[in-house]
Amino acid sequence: MAWIAVLLAGLLEIVWASSMKLSEGFTRPGPTIVTLVTMAASFFLLAWAMRSLPLGTAYMVWTGIGALGAFVVGVVTLGEPLGVLRVAAAALILAGIVLMKLGTPG
Repeated sequence: MAWIAVLLAGLLEIVWASSMKLSEGFTRPGPTIVTLVTMAASFFLLAWAMRSLPLGTAYMVWTGIGALGAFVVGVVTLGEPLGVLRVAAAALILAGIVLMKLGTPG
């Protein structure tokens, strides 16, 4: 269950990061509320998962999911550039997440 919580927390991190961008510096109420609610839920799930997962593993997987997801959202929906080096960096993050998960017992 802890891994499911980290996965959900990571997905919520993508939502709050994206809505934070859309909030235009917290000047738009709708995206600001989405940001704050999903941020709180993401932190809660991460904290819950950390009761049984190692700190470094849980935090790295959570931030990695958020970073990769935010990268994809930026490219797909916000028209951010997609270059070879950016894709290579994203692939390295993904490799780090996979290796960290495989290297953690339980």
